[in-house]
Amino acid sequence: MPAKLSIIVPAYNESNTIQDILQKIDAVQLIDGIEKEIIVVNDCSKDNTEQQVLEFQKNNPAINIVYKKHEINKGKGAALRTGFQNATGDFVIVQDADLEYDPNEFNILLKPILDGFADVVYGSRFMGGKPHRILFFWHTIGNKMLTFASNMLTNLNLTDMETCYKMFRREIIQSIDLKENRFGFEPEVTAKMSKIPKIRVYEVGISYYGRTYEEGKKIGMKDAFRALYCIVKYNLFG
Repeated sequence: MPAKLSIIVPAYNESNTIQDILQKIDAVQLIDGIEKEIIVVNDCSKDNTEQQVLEFQKNNPAINIVYKKHEINKGKGAALRTGFQNATGDFVIVQDADLEYDPNEFNILLKPILDGFADVVYGSRFMGGKPHRILFFWHTIGNKMLTFASNMLTNLNLTDMETCYKMFRREIIQSIDLKENRFGFEPEVTAKMSKIPKIRVYEVGISYYGRTYEEGKKIGMKDAFRALYCIVKYNLFG
């Protein structure tokens, strides 16, 4: 039986892009004949995200899409927990519902795992020669500071702790007791993953097609402060 990749797509008010990202995921040909399981978690969107997902399912019955819905808005971290709990693949990756990350690069993250070197692979926006949209200077500085603080406490040497693209062997991500409901997921999962004995973590360069706030970007300054709090909490006290 071929291996399977579970692709977790948390969605909140992403009606403008959700069908596009699902089409892009479906179009990807994974290496070694790996199959895809797409798990969309609608975090109580106020727009017609649900209608767009259900319409896509109806029009594409051959695509393996699992649809989950929160009755109240809980946050990205909570949506990811729902996705992880329902994953049945051999490997799991996070894919935001916007178009900032390119699913064609799943294979770049899969390769270190399939080659037997890695248990976890992070896709870094700050290494390699892939294209990157030029946007916010202070976001970049904040990201690098948070990654630096995380590295000091995890003793990892990541270049992009806050990246969306994180791929895990399924048994690893399902063994981690995650608590954060919003964007604190990134430092929390990094801290807890780093404590697993003999964990093998790799990083690969990826592209980044960032959005402006007018285009739907949601993360803000309060999320950066929460991330710093989570770095301290889950590394020193969690």
